Amino acid sequence: MMRRVGRPGLVGMAARTAVVAGTATAVSGSVARHQQNKANEQYQDQAAAAQQQQAAMDAAAAQAVANAQAAAAPAPAAPAAGDDMMAKLQQLATLHTQGILSDEEFSAAKAKLLT
Repeated sequence: MMRRVGRPGLVGMAARTAVVAGTATAVSGSVARHQQNKANEQYQDQAAAAQQQQAAMDAAAAQAVANAQAAAAPAPAAPAAGDDMMAKLQQLATLHTQGILSDEEFSAAKAKLLT
């Protein structure tokens, strides 16, 4: 039997094509898994950062509510009417300096109290 020299035959060409296609499939599957893992890690990092930011916002809101409640605590009542007006003016000034009352609100409340 004579051996053929040169280019491979039909079966050899099909075998070579199958090997190349199998290798390409394996490589592309590995690349896809790597990209999916990287995307999952980024998603988890973003979720953790969002959770930390939400916790910080919740803590700040709780602190603001606590400060507002402490500032809104009623002042002890003064015995005389003149002292009572002075106490109310001082309370308004305190609320204004703490930023609870705006300039317009402070002016309106003071005018109402003095009239």
